[in-house]
Amino acid sequence: MEKWIKQLPHSRIEYPAAFLDRIKFWFWKFYSRFYPLIRRAAYRLGIGKLFINYFEPGHTGRQEFLIGLLHPSRSVRDFAFFLAEQGYGSHFVAWKDSGELVSLRRTTGFERQYHIRIFKDGEVRGHYEFTPECHPFLHMVRVGFEDRINEFKTLTQGWVVPSDS
Repeated sequence: MEKWIKQLPHSRIEYPAAFLDRIKFWFWKFYSRFYPLIRRAAYRLGIGKLFINYFEPGHTGRQEFLIGLLHPSRSVRDFAFFLAEQGYGSHFVAWKDSGELVSLRRTTGFERQYHIRIFKDGEVRGHYEFTPECHPFLHMVRVGFEDRINEFKTLTQGWVVPSDS
């Protein structure tokens, strides 16, 4: 992992009003401390790949919704810090896609989030979805998984060369 990634702010999520959501909030606050270790063990044991293939049959290594490629004059580091200035934070409670360098999200309350992944080859992908904290199962099976390409193109203008597809 690049050292600068650890300098990115952590993703923040709004404290929910509903009692059940508050229980979920505190569970995830505790669990997220151990998640990187659990994810690493799951991948090493082969469980991570089995899990992904079960919930996402035909997964090719990267989720859909290509935004584009990082502009050649821009660095991944500078782009990630630009996104942090826009309210995005490091989101390590996520499976890693093939070649992923950094995963960032911006929540819109407790229930939904914008999620951007930046890859080593400069590819940038993003989607809008349920947060794992509020709806872990729906998040896993990608219910409510939306493109939102126009919003991402507006956000990344000048940083990312948009995809034609």
